Amino acid sequence: MIPIREIDHLVLRVVDLDRMLHFYCKVLTCTIERRQDDIGLVQLRAGRSMIDLIPVAGKLGRLGGAAAGKEGRNLDHLCLRVEPFDEQSIRQHLLVHRIEAGPIESRYGAEGEGPSIYIADPEGNVVELKGSPTSC
Repeated sequence: MIPIREIDHLVLRVVDLDRMLHFYCKVLTCTIERRQDDIGLVQLRAGRSMIDLIPVAGKLGRLGGAAAGKEGRNLDHLCLRVEPFDEQSIRQHLLVHRIEAGPIESRYGAEGEGPSIYIADPEGNVVELKGSPTSC
């Protein structure tokens, strides 16, 4: 048995690192934990988890081939657990950053049904912002 507790990290291959850093750090308030520019890796702290950004033009990025595009993606979506989940505050924050948010819907996740909103990062990766089951 392998006792999985939570997502440790997710790796996104990116075209425009500056735009992605702005989105994940300014809009979603992640912080840069570690940078290894020589190999093309920026690791962001997202609560207890990590999001790694790898520019496709960098040393690591070139190993993965062409960048994802409209006809193919490296990821369906990333779900970030939000606590507390205050829909009005979340929507206001996204509006300030000109991020379009989808409707709030109850979706199933690691802790059961809970409210969630889908948004997209600057390169089209879908990000789900999810609250706890008690936030419904």
